Amino acid sequence: MSNPLSNPTLELRNGDGVLLAANNDWQDDPVQAAKLMAAGLAPSNNLEAGLAVTLPPGRYTALLVGENNTTGIGLVEVYDLGP
Repeated sequence: MSNPLSNPTLELRNGDGVLLAANNDWQDDPVQAAKLMAAGLAPSNNLEAGLAVTLPPGRYTALLVGENNTTGIGLVEVYDLGP
């Protein structure tokens, strides 16, 4: 990928803009990391962000920000892993 976003932080907010979860390096939270690994969704780079959350139906916003407000290309993927 050309110009990837450097060391991103991922935030998940509800429809009212309230922060529900955030992550900088996906392995920072052992519980989150275990869920991502169990689902086969662990990022390949330790500096990438990742969240594993269970949400009720509704509107949500994912914000991806580069370290020190850097810019670049980022990708946010959302998966429904079922019950």
